[in-house]
Amino acid sequence: MRTDSQRILVITHQLPFKFKAEGTDFVFPRKKGHSAQNAGAQSLVSPSQQVVRIGWIGSEIDPSIYPALKKKLWESKSAVAVPLPQEVAEGHYEGYCKSELWPLFHYVLWDNATNGQKESVYYRHYTKVNELFSNVIYETYQEGDIIWIQDYHLLLLPAMLRKRLPSAKIGFFLHTPFPSSEIFRCLPNRTEILSGVLGSNLIGFQTYSHARHFISSCTRVLGLESSPGGVDFHGVNVSIGIFPIGIDLPRVESLRLSDSVHQKMESIRRLFAGKKIIIGRDKLDHIKGVQHKLLAFERFLQMFPQWHNKVAMIQVTSQTQNANPAVASKVSDIVARVNGTFGSLQFVPIHHFHQNLDQDEYFALLSMADVALITALRDGMNTTAHEYIVCQQENKGALILSEFTGSAGSLSGAFMVNPWDYPGVAHAIHDALSMSKEERALKHERLYSHVTRNTADFWAKSFIKELLLRTSIPEQSNPTPQLDFDLVIEDYTKAKKRLLLFDYDGTLTPIVKIPSLALPPPSMLEAMEILTNDPRNVVFVISGRDQQCLDEWLGHIKNLGLSAEHGSFIKYPGGEWINLAKEIDFAWKKQVEEIFNYYEERTQGSFTEHKVCSITWHYRLADPEYGIFQAKECQNHLESAVLSKLPVEILVGKKNLEVRPVSMNKGEIVKRLLQARNPGCDFVLCAGDDRTDEDMFKVIKKIQHPAYHTCTIGSATKKTFANWHVLHPEEMIKLVIGFSKTHQS
Repeated sequence: MRTDSQRILVITHQLPFKFKAEGTDFVFPRKKGHSAQNAGAQSLVSPSQQVVRIGWIGSEIDPSIYPALKKKLWESKSAVAVPLPQEVAEGHYEGYCKSELWPLFHYVLWDNATNGQKESVYYRHYTKVNELFSNVIYETYQEGDIIWIQDYHLLLLPAMLRKRLPSAKIGFFLHTPFPSSEIFRCLPNRTEILSGVLGSNLIGFQTYSHARHFISSCTRVLGLESSPGGVDFHGVNVSIGIFPIGIDLPRVESLRLSDSVHQKMESIRRLFAGKKIIIGRDKLDHIKGVQHKLLAFERFLQMFPQWHNKVAMIQVTSQTQNANPAVASKVSDIVARVNGTFGSLQFVPIHHFHQNLDQDEYFALLSMADVALITALRDGMNTTAHEYIVCQQENKGALILSEFTGSAGSLSGAFMVNPWDYPGVAHAIHDALSMSKEERALKHERLYSHVTRNTADFWAKSFIKELLLRTSIPEQSNPTPQLDFDLVIEDYTKAKKRLLLFDYDGTLTPIVKIPSLALPPPSMLEAMEILTNDPRNVVFVISGRDQQCLDEWLGHIKNLGLSAEHGSFIKYPGGEWINLAKEIDFAWKKQVEEIFNYYEERTQGSFTEHKVCSITWHYRLADPEYGIFQAKECQNHLESAVLSKLPVEILVGKKNLEVRPVSMNKGEIVKRLLQARNPGCDFVLCAGDDRTDEDMFKVIKKIQHPAYHTCTIGSATKKTFANWHVLHPEEMIKLVIGFSKTHQS
């Protein structure tokens, strides 16, 4: 039901509670874990804002109880459960998420070569779960809702929702690291994953390096244009932001000050009287670097014998879902070796507890420790570090933190270490234990200031604020409607005099890396033949291509009009090419050619294309990031050396720069065709995909005729003068074929 308050749909793989049937009723006990994420979501609730939680409830739901469960869940928790078949849920989570994505996102490549069948099944399950989520969200969504999707379990979901809800405000936040493009490109479904998440308006990351890697992957894998603040995807700028997550500060403060925690602290104090305590708490996973931590502690005892019998390490490990027995075995071996070498009957250097601690014990250990040691090899935002800092308000212990964690960029008061550098970590332990009271207080003050400012509440509110800001930008808030095929075909059928204008590349054929391979699809050619044979139709292809290219690919269509080089040449149906630029002085081309040749020599994979009235430098085959850098340098060079002196302009195209005379553009061709050659048209369709086509759209828009349709190929939120959009060239070809079928009926 519609409420007056703003609704935020928070989408997580699992809801933060389980369900249990009690007779005919249901109760929803809370699940452990993800406290920061859940606290952030809860902080968004206010008198003017309602939060709706959507996710899997953790087990398969009997269809007979689902209606009652759904009703109770909504009334008591403002939540909606996504029903998942058990097999699909397991293939999605244990399969694709934990076996494929999780290792890759933490820089671990798969070492078990298979024939790919198992992985294909996992990916099908992953896709299916995203589709089932999409269905539930679509049913729940109301106009104006904000959709906030969480983490790598639902990477395909934004694009699925964008297709069904073109104007929705969609945000996505990735809690894990995002790997470098060299690692990510190893993923077989890399294109689908990137395209999926790019359905969002805003994509959030924990750190700048994670965002930079994502942008680089979009550039290198998908060939997209990008900037530090976003990625240009189907004509719309998808914003990229940095939002480091924090902790639920009131909860941590409340727990650490409880009587039960103080009782546990007394027990620990008696047990380790006179000893310095180093605390470590990690999942028993290779990524968490527990082996590296223990080996570094061993090196510390070897390098600094003065600390023997004075320092104890308490290492708590918990089991992971996909447990690796080899890691557990190595950890046990290291603990046994260190204790055997440096321990005695009275003293044990490493106390290893492989168990889940209860909350009281955990916060007591954090409060009593002198040093917290975190040596994760890769991590998102390690909230243990934040909780340790809050618990150290009295003791002011030191924090040693791996530089590969998401927290490293924010917690400048910590000792930063490379987990593989055992002597370096050993020195950091010694320095942390040897600090003066004043230095400890100074470092802790810096750490505490950051943690208390950047809480889970601040993280969630900052993200939603930025999402609302980005979606209020006119190009994102006023989407171009999806082309109404039925309406356009109806207008076409009724009309007595029609003008059809099409761009070529990216409109009647998909964009390809090598321009000479952009061959026209046979189905499109067949439809064009039918359209041009109707005397009521005037059909033109207005392209940036040269005359030779258009003649070779389209010249055999008898009654088709052509315009080459963005309006520099025109060939009326059945006529010869007319040079509209013959009075123009092209002496400027030599100067531009010299500049393009300079950048061609220095940009491997680039090349220069010479046309009669223009000259183009292509860098589609160059290294994506270097190509963009060189294009910007080249553009600056042209602007300072040529544009200021000569009557030419630069067209920044898709992986190319084109220089042409100012007086030549596609809009001038459209004026000529509408006013001089075809006055009184009662139907016009004009379609194109890039900035050069906007000149055509502007001319037609000024006429304001209800049966004059302009259509851009690209996203609904692409900035355009067109009044319709389709996502892909295939849809425009489908429309052309649709027109041709009206002649056969």
